[in-house]
Amino acid sequence: MTDDAQQVPPQEGPGSLTRLITQVQQAGEQRDDVSLEAILDTVGRRSFAPFLLVAGLVTLAPVIGDIPGVPTLMATLVVLVAAQLLVGREHFWLPRFLLERRVSRSRFVRVTDWMARPARWVDRYLRTRLVWLTRAPAHLPVALTCLLIGLAMPPMELVPFSANGGGLALTLFGLALLAEDGLMALVAYLLTGTTLALVVIGLA
Repeated sequence: MTDDAQQVPPQEGPGSLTRLITQVQQAGEQRDDVSLEAILDTVGRRSFAPFLLVAGLVTLAPVIGDIPGVPTLMATLVVLVAAQLLVGREHFWLPRFLLERRVSRSRFVRVTDWMARPARWVDRYLRTRLVWLTRAPAHLPVALTCLLIGLAMPPMELVPFSANGGGLALTLFGLALLAEDGLMALVAYLLTGTTLALVVIGLA
C-alpha cells in the first residue's frame, strides 16, 4: 500500500462510529505498535469522513490526545487532506514520515476500548437528515472549516480545553458526512465558531 492512493468521495465509509472503531481495532494486529498508515489502511482510503473521525477521536482521546504535539500532528494531517480536497484532487497524499508515526499496542487498545461505549450511544442519535448540508458540494465548506480548525490547532494547545473543542468539531463533521446527518454538521459549525472565538479571547 502506498501513501498516495487515498480517494475522498465524502459519502463512502464504514456506516457507523461503532463499526469504524471496530475496524480501527484491527489495525496492525500482528505488531507491538500501531502506525497511522495501518489505521488508515484498515478504515479504508476512500473517504474523508473516516479520516476526520480518526483525527478528531485521536485528539479527544485520553492517553493519546493529551500527549503534547498530538493535536498539532492530527491538525497537520487534516490541513493536508482538506486542502487537497478543496482543490479537487480525487486522491490525497500524505508524507511517509507522518504515516510512520506509531503508538504502542497497549496504549492503542486502551484508547479504542474507551471509545467503544460512547460510540454505541452516539450511533443511536445519528440520522439521515438535512442532507443538503452533507452531500456534494456541501462537503467543500466542511473541508474549508476543517482546514481552519487544523490551522488553529497549534495555538489551541496553548488555551486550555480548546484543542478538545477542535477535536470534537472534527469528530462531528466526520459523523455528519458518514451518516449524512446535516444536524450534526450544524452543531459542528456552531462548535467551531465558539472554539475559535475562545482561542482568540484566550490569546488576546
